[in-house]
Amino acid sequence: MQWIPITLETQVEEIKKLSTQKPQLIFKHSTRCSISGVAKSRLERSIIPEGVDFYFLDLIAHKNISNKIAEDFSVYHESPQVLLIKNGECIFDESHSAISMDEIAEQL
Repeated sequence: MQWIPITLETQVEEIKKLSTQKPQLIFKHSTRCSISGVAKSRLERSIIPEGVDFYFLDLIAHKNISNKIAEDFSVYHESPQVLLIKNGECIFDESHSAISMDEIAEQL
């Protein structure tokens, strides 16, 4: 899996714009949480659907960006969490052990 790291708040606006052309997925990861590590590993071992960009946010290092994502997409902050962005809006979000690439692929 080719993760695109999110390290700047301005990337959130870029993700919104890009989502008008193809879906964008954000994975919010806590380096201090074992459940988050398991969710990340499951995603990385899954068959990756085509036509989606995968973004990775280390929310411990970039809490401000995590807060902006929650606010901009009107989604309650959780960790770990995936958000699927399409046409500038979050069309799907899931957290913890419910994160599944199969379920993400169904939303596409």
